[in-house]
Amino acid sequence: MSKRIVLSFLAVTAACSSSDSNALPSFVVRGSVVSTVYDGGSDDLLTGGLGAAGLGQTTPVSSTPPPPGFMDPANPTAAELRKRAIYVNYRALVDPTFNGGYATLYGPNVAVDGGITVSSGMIPGEEWMAYDDDGTGRVNVTMMVQVPDSFDPNNPCIVTGASSGSRGVYGAIATAGEWGLKHGCAVAYTDKGSGMGVDDLQNNTVNRMDGPRDDAADAGTTSNFTANLSDADRAAFNTANAYRFAVKHAHSQQNPEVDWGKYTLHAIEFAYYVLNQKYGTAPADAGPNVERGRKYHAGQILTIAASVSNGGGSSLAAVEQDSQHWISGVVVGEPEVQMHGASVYAGTTMNTGPFSPTTTLITSRCAGLKAKGLLTATTQQAQSDEALQKLHEAGYEADSDLLHATHFGTYATPAVALTYANAYARASVKDNLCDYSFGAVDSQTTGALVPVSSTAVNANGLAQIFGNGNGVPPTGPIEIINNKAPNGPHRDQVSVSASTMATDSNIDGAACLRGLWTGTVDGSGAALTGTLLAQSNALKSGVQQVLRAGRVHGIPTILVQGRSDALVPINHASRAYYGANKVAEGANSPVVYYEVTNAQHFDTFIGLIAGYQTRFIPLHRYVLQALDFMYAHLKPPSGTSAPAIPPSQVVRTTPRSSTNSVVSKSQNVPDIPATPAAADQITFSSGTLNIPE
Repeated sequence: MSKRIVLSFLAVTAACSSSDSNALPSFVVRGSVVSTVYDGGSDDLLTGGLGAAGLGQTTPVSSTPPPPGFMDPANPTAAELRKRAIYVNYRALVDPTFNGGYATLYGPNVAVDGGITVSSGMIPGEEWMAYDDDGTGRVNVTMMVQVPDSFDPNNPCIVTGASSGSRGVYGAIATAGEWGLKHGCAVAYTDKGSGMGVDDLQNNTVNRMDGPRDDAADAGTTSNFTANLSDADRAAFNTANAYRFAVKHAHSQQNPEVDWGKYTLHAIEFAYYVLNQKYGTAPADAGPNVERGRKYHAGQILTIAASVSNGGGSSLAAVEQDSQHWISGVVVGEPEVQMHGASVYAGTTMNTGPFSPTTTLITSRCAGLKAKGLLTATTQQAQSDEALQKLHEAGYEADSDLLHATHFGTYATPAVALTYANAYARASVKDNLCDYSFGAVDSQTTGALVPVSSTAVNANGLAQIFGNGNGVPPTGPIEIINNKAPNGPHRDQVSVSASTMATDSNIDGAACLRGLWTGTVDGSGAALTGTLLAQSNALKSGVQQVLRAGRVHGIPTILVQGRSDALVPINHASRAYYGANKVAEGANSPVVYYEVTNAQHFDTFIGLIAGYQTRFIPLHRYVLQALDFMYAHLKPPSGTSAPAIPPSQVVRTTPRSSTNSVVSKSQNVPDIPATPAAADQITFSSGTLNIPE
């Protein structure tokens, strides 16, 4: 591995002084650009030097590979944090078990034609990183461009990799990243402004772009994220709210989702800059840091905007905003995207299942909902049924019924709700929105707030958070805190609610978040006033700012989503986007939608949570096939016509019969057919979206 700092004052010689000079884009922070070469042996672009066996199970009997360690856990190096971030982010986006499809359907050792090899799958090449900022030093979106050695400058391609969720810049490495690198494409990543920035307000430390932590004053504008507080404000906050953290996605006050499309386009433009630096024409006497003449201009490189979850939503936002025609095609999985007046609502029947929290918690939570006026039934079972029916009426499919409990238990839905409420309202950390905050606790069971330095586990966890974190607390040592617990600030999920004096996972906070959207106090119907009303209005305004139109301007686009998605309901996401596009751009718009049965949002849960293995299949397998369709369509073999992308359809799958079965194409996840059966065709006519059961 070798590294160089690309000089901020890049010389421009007379030979490259025309408009064809490869000028650094204005949004790139001068002095932040760093380039590192990885040899594919000791380290690489895709696996961080771990190889296929270091990321997942490559045989039925192989054990789970341990995470890469740190020489000094309290002071990890940037290289160690990068390796850990690749390991953690890769495994968070796919099922890393052999039986679940790793090393057979996908993984570093699986060739582009689907062949299973004994290769480690390590990919040599160059990795460039830089900040994307508006000149204030407060945005500092992290961009990264990976250029594999297999990149062909005469047949160039780019794949985008906007991070999913609130993950750091390696958050799409397992999805768009792996596919792009294997195909010899440059991969343009962005953390979208919602990545791994954690400000320890008590100790005044922050993350740098490459992961290590530093004093906020010393880091200055090189900080990934520092809360927008004066020294006096921070001191006052710490006095009133000791041992708390600000987290970038929740507390940047930027509402980053507004600009996710812009940040994705910026990543593409930065990739052009990098490729022109590597392959453009240089003066005869040029040194390594002289800007070259441009080999590639906007729109001249085949570029697929691709990612999953809100990275997918970022790709759709980007193509809607792409006035310079950077993007050739779009492939997104389970996109988190919100539409202008185009949600689909579907009533359905209840289907209960095995994934349930304790009876005590169910009873307390239902009683709390009843006390808030959000339920009317009087018995626990009737209250549970009523709550589920409300979800159905709001657009959740019955196919996702089994997942609500585990998504709540793993904190997926509460964490997302709290983070996005803060982001949309542009709330400051000092607002303590709905009396929530973020902090470390003494244990998962008792959940009492403590200084992060109280244990080595917590202190080291903060030092390592760039490598281990996902950007949405709970993450690393940072938990969601109920500030108003009667016995003092405690971990939200085990806390007592002040209004009920019951351990009901903080019904007070949850009802408050709902009230910000409805504009009412709990379920009473009384209108919000004062600070809560102002926060409610800000939140609603923030949501209005992120709505998309469904216009892709004729660019081929594929949407892939699981029917069982309980985090991003299909009626509010892919179905809504597909329908809105057909309304906006007509029946001949090149947008295709594949709805996959028995697929949900978190492929990694399949190998982790008992019961998932025999009920759900990996959606990732179909995102990869969609990428193959798009690439073949955009770049057919020489002398052949471009193959058509298979039309919109329901893709029928069959989960494995047992936890010991190996998922296979023939029995579980068949190919998407070029011509779907009539009973599987998704159609849109007369303003109606028709989805086969």
